[in-house]
Amino acid sequence: MMPKTTTTLSCACGQFHLEVTGDPFITAECHCTSCRNAVQRLSVLPPAFPIAGDNGGVPYALYRKDRVRFPDGTDKLAEFRLSDEAPTRRVLTTCCNTPVFTEFEAAHWFSLFAGLWPEGQRPATRIRTQTGDVPEGVALDNSLPAGTMTTAGFYARLLGEWIAMGFKTPRITIEEKINA
Repeated sequence: MMPKTTTTLSCACGQFHLEVTGDPFITAECHCTSCRNAVQRLSVLPPAFPIAGDNGGVPYALYRKDRVRFPDGTDKLAEFRLSDEAPTRRVLTTCCNTPVFTEFEAAHWFSLFAGLWPEGQRPATRIRTQTGDVPEGVALDNSLPAGTMTTAGFYARLLGEWIAMGFKTPRITIEEKINA
């Protein structure tokens, strides 16, 4: 068996790093209202990184938490939630506001923002999710699978990865909060 490669990613200013082992278990462009609202608010933080694609979808590379390591620690991370009660948090760096990941409460995976990879090295997006939330007037092309069966397969893949992790849900503590 060939050893899995480790890829080091960094924030825009280079003060924060993370390492991912192997390839993402899935890559997706999310169109849920929560992601679209969050990135709209986060995209204006200086220096205003573009997070969403031209069609409003947010590209992610999903990795099991046991395949992501933070060698520099988490002291340069802050979380953003759409509300105090929101179970989903988006995590950015405090040094330069680079979007790092979206995390669902008690999840076993990180949805890493695809913008962490240099343009030519980004994992290709394979599916679209939550397309039922696409705003009226926004047309999606047919270049990626989407719809009910694609979403069902996506959730089946999440479950399979959780089983492979022994139903563990590692937690990462982030003390600082960002308001946007």
